[in-house]
Amino acid sequence: MLPFDFYLKLGFEHISNLAGYDHILFLIVLCAVYKIQQWKNILILVTAFTLGHSITLALASLDIFTLPSNIIKFLIPATIFITAIHNAVGSDLTERTSKMNKNYAMALFFGFIHGMDFSNYFKALLTDSISIVTPLLGFNLGIELGQLLVVLFIVAVAFLFLNVLKVKHREWNLFISGAAAGLSLISMFDNKFW
Repeated sequence: MLPFDFYLKLGFEHISNLAGYDHILFLIVLCAVYKIQQWKNILILVTAFTLGHSITLALASLDIFTLPSNIIKFLIPATIFITAIHNAVGSDLTERTSKMNKNYAMALFFGFIHGMDFSNYFKALLTDSISIVTPLLGFNLGIELGQLLVVLFIVAVAFLFLNVLKVKHREWNLFISGAAAGLSLISMFDNKFW
């Protein structure tokens, strides 16, 4: 069995690699509706995304649930598109608890979908299905660390625009969400499975 730190590094690189920009784009659009003062909410959502990712990797690695990769390649940009539209349409944060619950459910569910993207490669690395705990823990810890680094960068850029350059939060959210929606729509057309 490969060592724990191998999986930790693999998970970190999976998220922080610019070739896998879809996960980074999802994190960007997920964070767009929040201000720096709401950093706890951001951490909760990122962890929900990782949890969804982890569950899917476990299910796929144990041959309990899988989807064809061409469908996953379409669904990943669809998650970004849906999140972006949700940000633009429902960006009023007056009902904070209700909004947070919806965002948490979305992050968790979309984590399931994003986890499928890496499941075949992850499964191929496993030498024995009994030894899934250490690789899964290492990989998902690496993902969480990578996501936190990406989110730290996103929040720093948002702070610069919102607090230093005094861009209105609604305009920031609409710009980020609109750009993410456009990019994800192109990717959805490029990866259509029908």
